[in-house]
Amino acid sequence: MRSSLQFAFVALAALSAAPALAETAYTPVETQYIAALGDPAAVSGTGAETWGFWPVDPGPRGVKLSAYDKLVAAGGIAPNGWQFDAQSWWLEEHGLIMEQPEFPLPPGRYVVTGGREATVVLTIGTPDANGAQSWALDEGATIHDVTHLRCRAAHYAPEAEGASCAPDAANRTMFPVAPGATMPAVAGCQQQDYQVLIVIGMVTGD
Repeated sequence: MRSSLQFAFVALAALSAAPALAETAYTPVETQYIAALGDPAAVSGTGAETWGFWPVDPGPRGVKLSAYDKLVAAGGIAPNGWQFDAQSWWLEEHGLIMEQPEFPLPPGRYVVTGGREATVVLTIGTPDANGAQSWALDEGATIHDVTHLRCRAAHYAPEAEGASCAPDAANRTMFPVAPGATMPAVAGCQQQDYQVLIVIGMVTGD
């Protein structure tokens, strides 16, 4: 994840390339992120209840792998106040341990971009009786179109009950991760890579 200043330029570039949004009423927001799962070529689908949401950029709030011992010594409480969970933790592309995103992703209409060409509205449906949520991108955009390839994020958890799965087992030489590449494996862990979407606004009207 990058700085707010850098993403201000990303947002401006994204909006200049998005004439379809010119007549859409939306409220700009400080940079937020969605951790999405699904076929990169899909334009809509179900399963949005498995997507996470960072209402605040987790990058600057992250903890370096080299500072993991200090994080443990502090009882898992990061300098920014979030709680580390040894059974369920996240890494980003620079090797920073991140706070967990919020689950599930709140329903609504998000203005999302990958910081490349597409900036469109992502609609997240209200959970049904089973908690399932639908999602759909406008303008025929795909998940890949609105994935910020330079942002990588993966969730790690013990691969078996009692297995050791800790950030200090990560190979620090594998970071930073190349844009679009899979996050590094960590011994003793199962991992799930997520596609990261940048949120720059919320639609305020129909």
